[in-house]
Formats: sequence, C-alpha cells, structure tokens
Amino acid sequence: MSTGTEPKDELEGTEAPFVSHLIELRDRLIRALLAVGVVFAVLCFYPSPSGLYDLLAAPLVKTLPQGATMIATNVISPFLVPVKITLMAAFLVALPVVLYQVWAFVAPGLYNHEKRLVLPLVVSSTVLFFAGVAFCYYFVFGQVFAFIQSFAPKSITAAPDIEAYLGFVLTMFIAFGAAFEVPVVVVVLARMGIVSVEKLRQFRGYFIVVAFIIAAVITPPDVVSQLALAIPMCLLYEVGILAAGLFIKHTQAPASAE
Repeated sequence: MSTGTEPKDELEGTEAPFVSHLIELRDRLIRALLAVGVVFAVLCFYPSPSGLYDLLAAPLVKTLPQGATMIATNVISPFLVPVKITLMAAFLVALPVVLYQVWAFVAPGLYNHEKRLVLPLVVSSTVLFFAGVAFCYYFVFGQVFAFIQSFAPKSITAAPDIEAYLGFVLTMFIAFGAAFEVPVVVVVLARMGIVSVEKLRQFRGYFIVVAFIIAAVITPPDVVSQLALAIPMCLLYEVGILAAGLFIKHTQAPASAE
C-alpha cells in the first residue's frame, strides 16, 4: 500500500503510442537525410567532387615522383570515385545533425542519470572519431607515403589507381577513427560494471601488446603506420582509465531510482 511518500518516476507521463514513435522516427530520419543532402549539394558546388578528391589525394601526390599522377583503370572511376568521396564528406560534415536527431529521439525515454552518461559519450565519441581521422590525414599519410616511396626501385614509376587509393583511405580512416574510441569503450565497460577501474589498470601491460597486434593487422606493413596507431591507442587507454572514474562518480543512479 502506497504511503504517499514514494518518489515520482521521472518518466511518468512520457509514454506514447507505438505509431507515434514510428512517426517521430520517420521525421527524425528525414531530417537527418535532408541535412546530408543539403551538405552534399553544397559540396558539389564548392569545392566540387573533383576538388575534394584532389584534397584527399594531396598527401600521396606530394610523395610521387615529379610528373607522376594517379590513374583510373575503370571507365566510370573518374566520375564515381569523386562522388563517393563527396557523399562521405557530406555525411561527416552533417554528422552532428544526424547524432542530434538520434539523441532527440531516445532522450525522452532516459532517466536523468542516464542522460548524464549518454550525452557526453555521444559527443566525446564523435570528437574522438574526427580526431582520429584528422590525425591519420595530416600526420600518418604523409609519413607512410614518404616511407613507402623511399623503398620504390628507380626502375618503377608509381601510378596508383584512384579506386584502390579510395579503398585504402577509407580503411585507414575507419581504423584510426575506431582506435581513437578506446577511452569511450573503457568508460562504458567500467560504467556497466563489466570490469573495474583497478582491473583496467592491471590490464595495462596486456593492452599494449593487443594494441600493437591490432596495429600490425589493420595497417600497411610498415613501421611508421603501426607505431602511429599503436602509440595513440596506448595513450588513449590511460585517458579512458582516468575518465572512467569520473563518469562512474557523476552518473550513478540516485538511490530512489535503483
């Protein structure tokens, strides 16, 4: 029997019919797609798909022998590859809007302490992914391509295919973007109680080995790219351990909600 002193549920009165959820989901998806479409249209005018590809290829072109250029072995590659890059760039630029639509859809169903956990993770994971991509483009590519070209025999003229280069770039972007998510993964594992912060500290030595194994598997077979991926992963693991303690402290559910 209720005594009238029980705390009120934070989500009381927020229930909505299933159909209204579907309608809201549809509206959120349309807004996200419109954001990507608008950015794509803008990028098609400036800097244009060809301009974006030139920007993406700049780290490699700088290391090619004088007068050498990239080639296209497929008839439609000169059109299709720049369009793919423009779509990818449009999605990345519009990603904050896309994530906001996702957040606006799920936030009403979360408790306050859950919002204090989810929102910072969404923002930090986005920032870390962009940081990984930027680190790969501005630092890793230049070092890796210069290292590879230094081993090229003088009897060979390097002329990389644009589709193969796009596949390589996407693989590296995803690898470094995902690697920079290490602090988020550490925080989530600790917050969910799967592993304690103390256990994470004890696992530090094993993680260093795992980081170098991952770097050796997903990066080109050169020392530069492997070190450029493994070392940031180890440093970000330490950041994750520090952040985990703060998140656990500030996102605990209140006693009345347990």
